Amino acid sequence: MKKLVTVIFAISFLLFAKAQTPAIIPQPVQVKQHLTEAPFQLSEKTTIYLNNPALRHIADFLNEYLQKLYGFTLPITSDSTALYGDGLHLAADSMIFKDLKGYQLTSSKEEVYIRAANPEGVFQGVQTLIQLLPVQQSVNLLIPAVDILDYPRFAYRGMHLDVSRHFFDVSFVKKYIDYLALHKMNYFHWHLTDDHGWRIEIKKYPRLTEIGAWRNGTIIGLYPGTGNDGKRYGGYYTQEEIKEVIRYASERYITIIPEIEMPGHNIAVLAAYPEFSTTPNQPKQVAQTWGIFNKFNNVLVPSDSAFRFLENVLTEVMDLFPSSYIHIGGDECSKIWWSKSAFCQNFIKKKGLKDMKELQSYFIQRIEKFVNSKGKTIIGWDEILEGGLAPNAVVMSWRGESGGIAAARQGHKVIMTPEKFLYFNHAQFAKDDSLTAARYLPLEDVYRYDPVPESLNQEAAAYIWGAQGNLWSEYVANPAKAEYMLFPRLDALSEMLWTPKSQRNYTDFLKRLNEQLKRYDLMNVHYSKKYVQVENANKTTR
Repeated sequence: MKKLVTVIFAISFLLFAKAQTPAIIPQPVQVKQHLTEAPFQLSEKTTIYLNNPALRHIADFLNEYLQKLYGFTLPITSDSTALYGDGLHLAADSMIFKDLKGYQLTSSKEEVYIRAANPEGVFQGVQTLIQLLPVQQSVNLLIPAVDILDYPRFAYRGMHLDVSRHFFDVSFVKKYIDYLALHKMNYFHWHLTDDHGWRIEIKKYPRLTEIGAWRNGTIIGLYPGTGNDGKRYGGYYTQEEIKEVIRYASERYITIIPEIEMPGHNIAVLAAYPEFSTTPNQPKQVAQTWGIFNKFNNVLVPSDSAFRFLENVLTEVMDLFPSSYIHIGGDECSKIWWSKSAFCQNFIKKKGLKDMKELQSYFIQRIEKFVNSKGKTIIGWDEILEGGLAPNAVVMSWRGESGGIAAARQGHKVIMTPEKFLYFNHAQFAKDDSLTAARYLPLEDVYRYDPVPESLNQEAAAYIWGAQGNLWSEYVANPAKAEYMLFPRLDALSEMLWTPKSQRNYTDFLKRLNEQLKRYDLMNVHYSKKYVQVENANKTTR
């Protein structure tokens, strides 16, 4: 009888292990599952042990997740005498684990250990632990016995959100940051200003939010639209709200890079301060339609007063954001308005510039000198290469890869974000069930993209810092739509950036994604149900 019970016991664990094969995204560097070992049972009686008080906020983060999804929290102790007891152990030590590049997670029947050289590594390990939890609510959560060794492929793993065209409140921005943290992303590019609304309080220039943060209507439907809704629309973040979001992100080891657009995409600024325009006597209003490139004068004049304005704005921004990087835009500058300006033409002659491309280069380099004087570095879209690249600039390559390739060969850091592969405002399906930008970006294309162009030699390839997904919000008017456009392409992006290229496998990714989608159901995340239908249909025909 005892032998029979033992056999049944062993079989039950084998069945559990088979059912609970770790479905982690992004896929860790090394995963070894111990199929015959019993799982760890995590319940409200499980203690979290910390070897360092600096890990307390990570334990609190885990407890918040457990409370929200499973209805209980765990006791936390920093009592070093209990570090070897049964339970969940979080350990960060730069000396003991100095050779550990990322984190190590081991689990057995008695305990779960997450070890790293620093708290950030422990936090990444906790994100993996979360994905080891079952996707059904329970008071006893079984964690399979595993050994995981993990670290990222790229140092820059970014995601962008445009809050100018449509505004998202602080609560959703925090939720967005949590989504990035779950996927081990570490940079959040916050697109705060554009033609359609200025979204950050600048105390020295109150009209930026009094006037520039609001538009008097928005086009209806796909550009050029079927009309205008005529509704006043807008919003902005106070500096106190900005500080709160920065604090929230920093506790999740995510750096926020703010973007202040220049010299183009500034009609919201010029509606508030027309004196910084090449046509100061012409009335302007915050843009109500998309795709206004070259149609309206949205370009700053390169005058001393305009540069002082930008320096004052950037000073307040840099005082708020601890990031070493400030994004200054530089894309889609409508140089036609400079060509029509007598001031700009005289400025070009006075400065000995050849043309308006060199005027843009002068503009960017002058701003870069100021930003560098404050101990910061600029990032710009690949148009900042035109007329000569600023000496210390980081290039974000969106018009394909050519700009990034050129910058890398010049010895500049590059973030790849080509529109064809990484713009999440594009449709997920050829016939999408939602209004989107009129292009097509399926999940598989995101997954199979590689940020390092084959044309780069080893020396130049080292300058590819990483990559970033972009979510522009022309047709993304609310949080549910933002989530719909984000998921599950964020999963593909995260694995492309984290997992070694040699270990990426799209078929295996889809298997793991099925479990991830169940977790999204548990989290009440909006993702495309059509995606599930398409995948199920594909399975029946394989």
